[in-house]
Amino acid sequence: MRAAISTVCSLDSPLETVLADYAAGHVDAVDLWLGQADAYLKERSRADLRATFEQHGIAPVAASFQGGLLTSQGEARLEHWKTFEGRLALCSDLDIPVLVVAGDAHGPLGPQDLGRLSASLVEGAKRAADVGVRLALEFDGRASFPNNLQSAVALIEDVGSPHLGLCLDWFHWTIGPSKPLDLWLLTSDNLAHVQLCDLVDVPREMATDADRILPGEGSSPADDLVRRLGEISYAGGVAVELHDPRMWRVPPRQFGEIAMTALRKQLGHAAME
Repeated sequence: MRAAISTVCSLDSPLETVLADYAAGHVDAVDLWLGQADAYLKERSRADLRATFEQHGIAPVAASFQGGLLTSQGEARLEHWKTFEGRLALCSDLDIPVLVVAGDAHGPLGPQDLGRLSASLVEGAKRAADVGVRLALEFDGRASFPNNLQSAVALIEDVGSPHLGLCLDWFHWTIGPSKPLDLWLLTSDNLAHVQLCDLVDVPREMATDADRILPGEGSSPADDLVRRLGEISYAGGVAVELHDPRMWRVPPRQFGEIAMTALRKQLGHAAME
């Protein structure tokens, strides 16, 4: 497992500051939030961004996220797929192995929508294969489909491409209908990326992204998940991902140190059991 921090945890800071301060706080791997990358690239080049990663000794183990691919239609669909092509190229240029795709199919879905969703994943995996990138489908616990680990794994297996895997976001696993037994569906072949957090003590039905807290500090510790990662010899990224605006105001170096300590404690605690 490669311990990492998502740069979205420091969303109020410029990306170059985040990378420099995370490195100073002993972070050597990140999940790159693409909104921050887009802001950086308005003023500088991809070569500059690659050089910044190299300068600080930080590896981007994943990029998050690409939305709108699954069931969008018309002009919106064309725009999302155009953005997707650009992000695949960015991942290729920066040697980012995994691009997270949001499972953002919300609202009533009919047979045509489900067919479009599956066809989108097939086409997306083909395009990712062309540039040597792997897609990681992140199911959303409040989406229409897939909204749980079992359905997401079945969908990935149905596509049957080595360039499509699963992104397991512990927040969505916790708030959705996934069950502990579903963790046995995870394998070293189908799991491409993990995003980790804990939750404050609120009813799951009422939990929001702002209720994400550091691993091991809340009501939904990920011990069972991390134990399963050890059982399957998972070698991909495990990134802390928080969306709390209060955390965005913490200086990135301080946050990086605290978050990496919490993550390593969570990984080590589960691994020792």
